[in-house]
Amino acid sequence: MNIAILGFGTVGYGVYDMASHTENLTVKYVLDLKKHEDITAKSVTDIKEILEDSSVDTVVELIGGENPAYSFIKSALLAGKNVITANKLVISKHYEELTALSKQQNVALRYTAAVGGGIPWLVNLERTLRISRVHRVRGIFNGTTNYILDAMHKDGETFEAALKEAQRLGFAEADPSSDIDGLDTQRKIAISANVAFGVLVNPDEINVSGIRSVSAEAVKDCEEHGYVCKLMAKARNKNGAISVWVEPTFVKKTSSYAAVAQNYNRISYDADHVGRGSFSGFGAGRYPTAYTVVGDCIDVANGVKKAYNSNMRPVHIDNSIVAHRYYVKTTAENDWLKENTESVWRHGVLLKPVSVGKMHEMAAEIQKTDPNIFIAGVY
Repeated sequence: MNIAILGFGTVGYGVYDMASHTENLTVKYVLDLKKHEDITAKSVTDIKEILEDSSVDTVVELIGGENPAYSFIKSALLAGKNVITANKLVISKHYEELTALSKQQNVALRYTAAVGGGIPWLVNLERTLRISRVHRVRGIFNGTTNYILDAMHKDGETFEAALKEAQRLGFAEADPSSDIDGLDTQRKIAISANVAFGVLVNPDEINVSGIRSVSAEAVKDCEEHGYVCKLMAKARNKNGAISVWVEPTFVKKTSSYAAVAQNYNRISYDADHVGRGSFSGFGAGRYPTAYTVVGDCIDVANGVKKAYNSNMRPVHIDNSIVAHRYYVKTTAENDWLKENTESVWRHGVLLKPVSVGKMHEMAAEIQKTDPNIFIAGVY
């Protein structure tokens, strides 16, 4: 198989390195803004040369972001080339179009690394779906936020200090908004729900709350009541009704999720016949992500072309049908919070079970007067 790599950053170099030492894989082109003279592949700056070369079987997109990645992926599929990508933004936003286009062109579109980085999550989910019906997906999908929360619990770090260290170590970008505001996780759970349930969800319909406003006081409340705080994403299919949400979550200290340390991820499904399956590992990084991308290349070279799940039923997310208790820390006075308070903790309150949709609606309203409101689901 002849490969063209689009983007030669951290992961791009990792894929080049691993593919160069993998039998039956040849990196023929590397597309980057600058020319690279120290590689055996041909270094180019114009994708046209790659698209017009009939000997290139597969395009590996590792540029990131929406544009020009989206247009490059679409152009490659239209040119009859297989596409492998780690781009969660493009896949979550253009899922239906690109999946349909790959089927129309009879080429592969694989994106295992878009969810879970080095964890072979989607391919194992795909295997499960061959036999069983998956009715729930949940987990820790973002290593940056997990590193920050882990440092706050174990080392007593402030949010600001933990974030700064995550940036120093390369776990967080200079602009960490996508991670700490839950948008990265939102895209990953959207893709996971689409595959798990055979649906088409709009990522913008997913209720999202990040960890930007988490404080040492909230962490103390969490610990004093026997919990650990994690940023969790959950998706549920109940008799065809789809619920999907992202939020900080207080999980029991005895939970397997509480034990997920540093920048690791842990993702699970619940399915008929097999029960729960869980997958843990590095959610990002040069070689963990490159490992998954190269694994996709090998699968495609061995003839894999079909989508992870070819069913695509358009649905609207309904988060009014799921409810649980919430911890809320805010300085705002609010009658709804008072009416739904179950108990008062040292720095916040514990609410009686309320629907996910209602809690996120109220949090957005309260945020107008208290920008630092913090909410967390409690299980």
